[in-house]
Amino acid sequence: MRNEGDGRPLLLIDVDGPLNPYRAAPHKRPAGYSTHRMRPTGWENTWDKPLRVWLNHDHGADLSALPYELVWATTRTNEANEWIGPHLGLPALPFVDWPSMTPQNDARLHWKTRALVAYAQGRPFAWVDDEFGPEDRAWVQENHNAPALLHWVDPRVGLLPEDFNTLSKWAAGLGQVAA
Repeated sequence: MRNEGDGRPLLLIDVDGPLNPYRAAPHKRPAGYSTHRMRPTGWENTWDKPLRVWLNHDHGADLSALPYELVWATTRTNEANEWIGPHLGLPALPFVDWPSMTPQNDARLHWKTRALVAYAQGRPFAWVDDEFGPEDRAWVQENHNAPALLHWVDPRVGLLPEDFNTLSKWAAGLGQVAA
């Protein structure tokens, strides 16, 4: 039996790019963001310094106000509930448990694309990320039998009010399609 959720579309959330504008100038934290130092699994054996992550604490309330079921779609998997969610005031969220984090046969298709469509199981979804391209949009359109929005976020600035407006309007439009 498929998990139909609570009837809301899924919002599949990547961390680096949308929530952590990691491509901003290295020593110029974007306005509204706080610096957090983290040591996710595997980091302690690779790097001497903790990972720097910039987070905007308003994003938790902004995400929670959207008419979506929130899901982590990040390589951090469940660790996003430990390292990211608490700083944003988010409860523990479901996460995509990636079958593989390596490129697929088609190198132009992002490695997350197939797994996210499988995770959605035919439910409408919006995916916020900074790494997909036109091939991913085309593949989702051809292989997912429900509405999907692939919303690119500039990794130099992270989620902006316009992004939240786009996500809200798209979800509101789903109700009109179903009517």
